[in-house]
Amino acid sequence: MIKKGIILAGGLGTRMSPLTKTTNKQLLPVYDKPLIYYPLSILMLAGIKEILIIVNKGTTNQFKKILLNGQNFGVKITYAEQDKPRGLPDAFKIGKKFIGNDNISLILGDNFFYGQSLSEKLKRASKLKKGAIIFSYPVKNPSRFGVVTVKGKKIVSLIEKPRNTNSNLAITGLYFFDNSVVKKTLSLKNSKRNELEIIDLLKMYKKNNLLKTEALGRGAAWLDAGTIEDFNQTSLFVSAIEKRQGLKIACLEEIAFLNKWINKNKLREAISFYGNCDYSKYLRGLF
Repeated sequence: MIKKGIILAGGLGTRMSPLTKTTNKQLLPVYDKPLIYYPLSILMLAGIKEILIIVNKGTTNQFKKILLNGQNFGVKITYAEQDKPRGLPDAFKIGKKFIGNDNISLILGDNFFYGQSLSEKLKRASKLKKGAIIFSYPVKNPSRFGVVTVKGKKIVSLIEKPRNTNSNLAITGLYFFDNSVVKKTLSLKNSKRNELEIIDLLKMYKKNNLLKTEALGRGAAWLDAGTIEDFNQTSLFVSAIEKRQGLKIACLEEIAFLNKWINKNKLREAISFYGNCDYSKYLRGLF
C-alpha cells in the first residue's frame, strides 16, 4: 500500500507570465479554489495521507497560508524547496529522506483529473508492491506529450513528444513507483536539455517488465493546466460540473470527512478558516 505522495509544484510558470510574477502557478485559481487543491485531492482519493509538496524557492509560506500542514484535511503535509527545475525525477532526489523505505506516488502540481471510476483506479494503483504504474489518456495531438504504445496489456514503447506515432495515448502527470525509484533516479544522466527525464526513468522499469499502465478513457478528463488558455478551459470544466451537479470537485475537507480522517469539529474549524463564502456554505451542507 502506497501511503506517501509527492506533488511537484515548482517550476517557473513562464508561459503564464505576468500572472506568475507575483505568486506560484499552483496557487492561482481554477474556478473556485487554488490549482494545488486538485492534485492534492487525487492523492487523498488514493488514500495517501503523508504528502510532500515541492515548491519554488522562497514560496513555502505562500502554500502554508492556505494548506497549513494539512491538519484541516486529516493529512500531514511537509514542504521542500527547489531552487530551479531539473526535471521531474529530481523530485525523488529532493524527497529521498521523505520517501525512506516506502513506495511513492508522484503527481504534477498543474495536472487535473476527473472521472466516475477514478477513485477505484487510484486505490488499485496504491496497492502497488513492485514496479511502476503510469496513467494514460487518449489525446488528439500526441506530439505535445510523452506517449505510450500498448498492445494488449503490454507496453511496447515510450517516446517523448514524437513527431510521428501510431499511438494517441499520452502519459499523464500521475505515477506510482516502488522504492527502487530513488536508486534508479540517482543513476540517471541529464538529457540534452540538461534535465533528468521521466521517460528515461520509466524505460528502466519497462526494460525489466515492471511498468504497467492504467488507462483513463471515455468518461474521464485529464487537463494539463500549463498555459492561461489551459487554466481557462479547466475552470470552465469545473464550473460546469459543479453548477450542474451541486457537488464540488477537489473539496479536500469533504474527502477527509467521508474518509473519517476529520470530524465535524474540524469541518467547523475549516468553515471559520474560509469565512463567509460559497465554499464554506458547501461545507456546512456536509453535516
